[in-house]
Amino acid sequence: MTESIMNTKALPEVLFKLITTDKVRVMEMSGEIRLIPLQEPTDYITRLRGSLAAYPEMSVDKFLTRKHADKELDK
Repeated sequence: MTESIMNTKALPEVLFKLITTDKVRVMEMSGEIRLIPLQEPTDYITRLRGSLAAYPEMSVDKFLTRKHADKELDK
């Protein structure tokens, strides 16, 4: 299986008109090619879930404490 992400502007015009997102996941499996539109996270909870996935070994409490400390340093 091969997988990559590409900008929809690189797609042929007929496909570009059908897909309303900026990016698609392109997957090839057993000779079949799939284009899966990717939605960008727009709300806080979705972004938080994505951030948590980057640190699977960390508890939610530790993660939030670290994020709060990072924000304090940025001020």
